[in-house]
Amino acid sequence: MHRPATLRAPAARALMPVSDLGDIEYLVKESEVLTGRAGRCFVVAGADRLTYRVHWHPLGFKVERLDEQGCVLDRRHLLPWEFETHSVAQALASGQLFTASVSSAMQSGI
Repeated sequence: MHRPATLRAPAARALMPVSDLGDIEYLVKESEVLTGRAGRCFVVAGADRLTYRVHWHPLGFKVERLDEQGCVLDRRHLLPWEFETHSVAQALASGQLFTASVSSAMQSGI
């Protein structure tokens, strides 16, 4: 039996939209400084609710596709111009990219 993915009310309120490609670098750095953990998780809104953890590096990005338990399914190292064609950037362009606020992530241990 297939169950549709749904957001629980507290989780839905904790997600904020990402509106610009330049914001991703800032959001990743912010999360790393405030939480002490590498990377930041982003969710692509849609039927599948795909989750990615993005790590910033001066030479580009490391993007990890995560499963429902947070295990890495795929890992890619991308240069800045390659990142622009990745599905995370495409979701951003269509208004479907979200991330949890740092305070919510710290409280829930994400």
